[in-house]
Amino acid sequence: MNIDSRIARLRSLDREHIWHPFTQMADWAKSDPLIITGASGCFLKDVRGGWYLDGVSSLWVNILGHRRREIDEAIKAQLGKVAHSTLLGMANEASSELAGKLAALVQKSFGAGRLTRIFFSDDGSTSVEVALKMAFQYWAHKGEKQRTLFISLENGYHGDTLGSVSVGGVDIFHSAFKPLLFRTGKAPSPYCYRCPLGLSRPGCGLECAAALERLVEANRDTVAGVVLEPMVQAAGGMIFFPAGYLKRVSEICNRHGVPFIADEVATGFGRTGKTFACEHEGVVPDILCLSKGLTGGYLPLAVTVANDKIYNAFLGGYEELKTFFHGHSYTGNPLACAAASAVLDIFDKEDIPGMAAPKAAILKNWLRDMETRQFVGEARGLGLMAGVELVADKETKKHFPWEQRVGWKVALKALEKGLFIRPLGNVIVIMPPLSVSQPNLERMLEVIAAAVSECAG
Repeated sequence: MNIDSRIARLRSLDREHIWHPFTQMADWAKSDPLIITGASGCFLKDVRGGWYLDGVSSLWVNILGHRRREIDEAIKAQLGKVAHSTLLGMANEASSELAGKLAALVQKSFGAGRLTRIFFSDDGSTSVEVALKMAFQYWAHKGEKQRTLFISLENGYHGDTLGSVSVGGVDIFHSAFKPLLFRTGKAPSPYCYRCPLGLSRPGCGLECAAALERLVEANRDTVAGVVLEPMVQAAGGMIFFPAGYLKRVSEICNRHGVPFIADEVATGFGRTGKTFACEHEGVVPDILCLSKGLTGGYLPLAVTVANDKIYNAFLGGYEELKTFFHGHSYTGNPLACAAASAVLDIFDKEDIPGMAAPKAAILKNWLRDMETRQFVGEARGLGLMAGVELVADKETKKHFPWEQRVGWKVALKALEKGLFIRPLGNVIVIMPPLSVSQPNLERMLEVIAAAVSECAG
């Protein structure tokens, strides 16, 4: 079969059978999608042998590059032992080893004995789902069954299972499912560029945090927990918190005795310049949700890490039914745990957040330059996470009309130049692997700047 016939066959199979996530399939059926057959380092290889810089880390997961030797070898070694065994009624070597390494990493960041109990699941959504159930059942075991209200942020995104959607706040993703969701309290997003309260920094006094506290106080007897993405609302549009906001929320939770749930699915493992984003403001959550970079983008795996206060509420006699009734067939899958264990070994040996710092400085300077351009409203970032918000009018901050698909035009132009990125509406997302070389990062930023100039006007 020649290459053209092979491509035609693959595209036909895709169009006839695959329902793609977050994709309008009527449009997809008219397109000729990129077909990936290989990868190396920070690059993806298509079926014709063309190479593309992976500017989104394969949806924010591939932090150390593709085909990393240590991770490949760890998975192969585990395949020689056992691919999967359940954690229901037995333990397995790979998950136990990973739990020890992960607990050590977490306590190195947050302090000894602070977050010790690790519950395995499969992806970011389920790690948050687990956290919500833990907090709810924690209060039930303490005799406060009326505590069922979770408070989260507008523009928040925590995944696509119904519990995580309930605490989410991105209408374009979530509004279709509102009849299925449980009631939550929504606090204003700390979106300084488009402040929902009509205020501006630094004179606002973090009124958005004060509004969250008023919401907690108004529901003081029914709040089960506060959940947010520390330092950056990623899928909500790469919205970065103003200084002091995260610390203030943590203090509010401590003052009112409410569990603070930190969703670090996107921000964990060095993305923001720290191992965990909470470290930027010295915040210690009660429950920590992790996934994405945990396995370096190799296999699905997530963890929900709880402190002993939460965990101890579930201890009791068999007849008391205090068991945490949640689990998955692939909970603690040995293959995924072996991959994650190799990732943590690399973190321990190479100081990945430290190695990314010079590249974060390059990105920061580029963002400063981009913000001077005509159709860029705000260019914002932290570590190696960034977003460039495109606007039709810089003075009024007027959006480009949705139907113009300006963000997608920029992404398609970048693809022509050998860079794969995926926008969030009119926000161009910059999320390269942490292992990206400085020349490749500079090339990526050069391509994005050129694509914006060619398309936004």
